[in-house]
Amino acid sequence: MSWAVRLENVGRRYRAGGPWAVRGVDLEIRAGTLVRVAGGNGGGKSTLLRLIAGVDAPSAGRVRGRPPARGYVPERFPASLPLTALDYLTHLGRIRGLRPREAARQGARWLERFGADGYADTRMRELSKGSSQKVAVAQALLGPPGLLVLDEAWTGLDRPARAVLDDVVRERTAAGGAVVFVDHDPSRLADACTTVLRVTPPDSTAPAVPAGPPVPSGSAGSATSVGASMSFGAATPAEASTPAGSVAPAGAADPAGIAVPVASAGPAAPPAPDASAGAAGPVGAAGPVGGGVRQGGLTRIEALGAPGARVPAGLPQDVRWRLTPGGDLFLTVPHTRSDEVLRVLLDAGPPESGWHIRAVREEGENR
Repeated sequence: MSWAVRLENVGRRYRAGGPWAVRGVDLEIRAGTLVRVAGGNGGGKSTLLRLIAGVDAPSAGRVRGRPPARGYVPERFPASLPLTALDYLTHLGRIRGLRPREAARQGARWLERFGADGYADTRMRELSKGSSQKVAVAQALLGPPGLLVLDEAWTGLDRPARAVLDDVVRERTAAGGAVVFVDHDPSRLADACTTVLRVTPPDSTAPAVPAGPPVPSGSAGSATSVGASMSFGAATPAEASTPAGSVAPAGAADPAGIAVPVASAGPAAPPAPDASAGAAGPVGAAGPVGGGVRQGGLTRIEALGAPGARVPAGLPQDVRWRLTPGGDLFLTVPHTRSDEVLRVLLDAGPPESGWHIRAVREEGENR
């Protein structure tokens, strides 16, 4: 089945007369495509995803052509619910038109695939962040969805579950669905992305970047300096200058006319320090990560910053870190605090801005 979601001069602001979160977006998302949305913090990525998914209504313009079956994983999942994991999935499946038995079957299958079947009878509010995130992803896959929208859905998942979600995304596009996602790892599904979009914040003053050779207006794959009108799955010109709060394609077309996704990459990083290394210092006055934390497991996070960058404020005291003069930051984080630490890094403001998450892995994982 062929379909396409079209955003026509779409804008969104959260109060009358307030600032625009996104503005002037012209976009087409075709069935069978995989679209990555990139951009800085506060640039409007989550707002754009909510508009695409139909969670938010546009304040200007219109969105047409969404398939009836859609799945959405929000950046923050409300997990404080009295239902068990399986009851919750069954309930949502019924809302989406599945018969009770089929909804329960699909819910149980997705829990098993993500390694959370042991928590099927556990109440949502009692689940860990990682297990809750598995349920958040599972609910979006009930149906299955023709359009799947993932807002940092990999954050909080363990390594096996991240790999499963990678596979699921490929399966959905291969089956004719479309997937639009945001993720802090620039290498995430980079080989499979049809297009990478870059969202610029409303107050962006970045210099204009040439949009490449002109393309006839209205043709597939076109991009202009106003609104970045484009079609996925076709050649994508180099990143265009766009109005504040709008969306531009990021990438370059090769001579054969095939879109080449572009993801920023930093220099090769040195090995992450051992949690007990003397040069790795705790944030604040806390001592080394203690045995009680180790029992809960540790996560290693690698981030790249500018030379001379400072460790951002707001990191929990039970985090150990090493910062090199070149701006490479290595952190050893309790599993239960990993999402909190990632949020601090992603939300860091000047002069710490620009942290680029290179890797998130469980302690003991192979590099």
